Amino acid sequence: MKIKRTHAFLMVLVLLCVFYTLALAEKKFFTPHPTPAVKVTDKQVVENPKPSSADETSSKVLPHLTPKPVIGAYSTAWIAGTQRIDKIAQFIKQSGSNSIVIDLKDDTGTISYPSSIPLAKEIGSGSNRIPNLRELVARLRQQKIYVIGRIVVFKDPLLAKKHQELAVLDKNGGLWRDYKGMIWVDPDCKKVWKYNVDIANEAIDMGFSEIQFDYVRFLSDGLLRNCVYPFSTGELKEDVIRDFLLYAKKDINGMGVPLSADIFGLVLSIPDDLNIGQKLEKIAPAVDYISPMVYPSHYPRGSFGYRDPDGNPYEIISKAMQDANRRLKGQSFKLRPWIQDFSLGHDHPYGKEQLRLQIKALHDNGVHDFLLWNPTNHYDLSKYPAFQ
Repeated sequence: MKIKRTHAFLMVLVLLCVFYTLALAEKKFFTPHPTPAVKVTDKQVVENPKPSSADETSSKVLPHLTPKPVIGAYSTAWIAGTQRIDKIAQFIKQSGSNSIVIDLKDDTGTISYPSSIPLAKEIGSGSNRIPNLRELVARLRQQKIYVIGRIVVFKDPLLAKKHQELAVLDKNGGLWRDYKGMIWVDPDCKKVWKYNVDIANEAIDMGFSEIQFDYVRFLSDGLLRNCVYPFSTGELKEDVIRDFLLYAKKDINGMGVPLSADIFGLVLSIPDDLNIGQKLEKIAPAVDYISPMVYPSHYPRGSFGYRDPDGNPYEIISKAMQDANRRLKGQSFKLRPWIQDFSLGHDHPYGKEQLRLQIKALHDNGVHDFLLWNPTNHYDLSKYPAFQ
C-alpha cells in the first residue's frame, strides 16, 4: 500500500514539474498583454464592424501575445490587399522572424479598409485597398504572425483638406505646406487625437495585436517660421506629443493591446526635441515600445564623427543604441528599431552584409527586437541573415 502511495505521489510530482517547465518556456518567449482594464462600450461595438462567428472564435482562441524578440517586416496596404501578402507571410516564417507591420492609415490620410468611423465616412478616407482586412488578420494570426497596425497620425492631408479648421495654417494666409506641398493637421487638436485613436480601436476590434503610430510629431521641413497652430495653448511641443501618446495609450492599453511609436533616429542622440516634439525622455514613458528609424542613410554627414554614415552601418547604429541605452536606463527593453532594408542612391547598395552589420550592432548593444523598413515589400530570403 505504501509503495502504491509513493508511486502516486511521484507521478503527481512529475506532472507538476512538467507543467511548471512548460509555463516557464511560454513566459520566456512570449509576453502576454494585460487583461483590458475597461470594457468596450456599446457605442464602440455599434460603430465597429461586427465580426463573423468564425472571426469571433479566432479572437478568443488567439490571445494577443507579443513575441520576444519582435522581428518584423513591413507591408503597404496595396500589397496587403493582394496575394503578395502570402509571400511576405512565407518569408516571415522561413526567415525566423515573427511579425508584420501593415498600414492602416498612410501619409495621404487614406484608411486602408472601409472604415465605419463617422468622421472617416464623412470625409471619405476609407478605401478598399484591403477589402477583407478582418479575415487577413485572422489568417496571419493563425500562422502565429504578430500583426501590428501602422497609423500615420499628423501628416494627414485628406483630413486637413476636408476640415481646414483642423489644419496647420500659414501666417501669410491659407494652409501651410511643407517643401513637398503637403498639408498637415494641427498636433494640438483633440479632435485629430480622437480620430486616430478611433482608427486604432477599430483595428483592434478586427484583431490587430499592436498599434504603431508614425508621424507622431510636429512639422520638420518647410518654412516653419510661417506655421500657425490654431489649437495651440502655448504648451511645449514635446509635452503635446507626450500628452497625445498618453491619451492614446490609456485607450489602446484598455483594450488589451500595446502602443508603439516611430521616432527619428536622431532623437536617441540629441537631448532636445529637434523642434518636432520628439524628446526621448518624454516619449518613452508614454508608449510600450519605441521604434527609432536608425537608417544610416538618413544621418547627416559628420554624425558620430563619420563623414559617410551610409557607408558605416555598424558604427552608426551602435552609437545610436549606446545613446539610447544611456538615456533610457531601465526602459531599454522598449527599443524596437526600424533598420535600413533599402538603398538610397548608388554609393552604398544595401544587401545581406549591410543587414548583418546593422543587426550585429543591435545585438552588441543588447537590442534584439527590430523591424525591416523595405518600402518595396520585396523580401528575397537569400538576402537576409538568419534572424534567430
